[in-house]
Amino acid sequence: MSVLRDLTEAIRNQSVEVIDLTAPLSADTPIIALPEPFGNTRRFGLSEISHYDERGPAWYWNDITTGEHTGTHFDAPVHWLTGKDGEDVAQVPVTRLIAPAVVLDFTAEAAADPDFLLEIDYVKAWEEANGPLPDGGWLLYRTGWDARSSDQAEFLNANETGPHTPGISVPCAKWLAEQAPVIGLGVETVGTDAGAAHSFDPPFPCHSSLLGAGKYGLTQLRNLARLPAQGAVVIAGPLPIVSGSGSPCRAIALVERS
Repeated sequence: MSVLRDLTEAIRNQSVEVIDLTAPLSADTPIIALPEPFGNTRRFGLSEISHYDERGPAWYWNDITTGEHTGTHFDAPVHWLTGKDGEDVAQVPVTRLIAPAVVLDFTAEAAADPDFLLEIDYVKAWEEANGPLPDGGWLLYRTGWDARSSDQAEFLNANETGPHTPGISVPCAKWLAEQAPVIGLGVETVGTDAGAAHSFDPPFPCHSSLLGAGKYGLTQLRNLARLPAQGAVVIAGPLPIVSGSGSPCRAIALVERS
């Protein structure tokens, strides 16, 4: 018996479904917007080199312009001050890019309150109903926010007080970093932290706690509604950018179907 042959056959006959969790990457992809005086990332851009013309008669290609944290992307520990001595994105072991995943669905709560925060008790209640968080796997936090991802204003949901998007409370972020067995957190929003996390004490607890603990982030995911609460496997493929703090990535899930 060959495990890999069995897997490829299962994918071919669709007893294992491959689900794309990645948002298309274009100039319209929403990006984070930080207030002055902080620097901001560029939008994704294509600059044509040739298109079957005198610049290259048989080929079409482009230069690309983008930030490391644009679209569906991977956060490496070195992205945050607390993880400055940790891995850059090129140093993340490839064995950690393939891992089991669970989905915690709080779409109803986020629909009722865009500032909804995941708490430790909510995670423990989920575990009682579904089983433990995966050792060495991902916690994927579903809020329904991917439905907004085609519109910058709706996605950031900002007003005069700042952005309002769901996230993780300070105690829960610390607990996920220090006590939960997961390797990282995946979200549908522009970043792993809530929109209002700049006002938390301490601010940006997911970035600070998880990256400081050597864990990872996956952001701007799609199609989490198609994943089971337990049993999916996620493959996340960031570019191995030397000294990079993160990278746009292609994230896919494998789901066994009966």
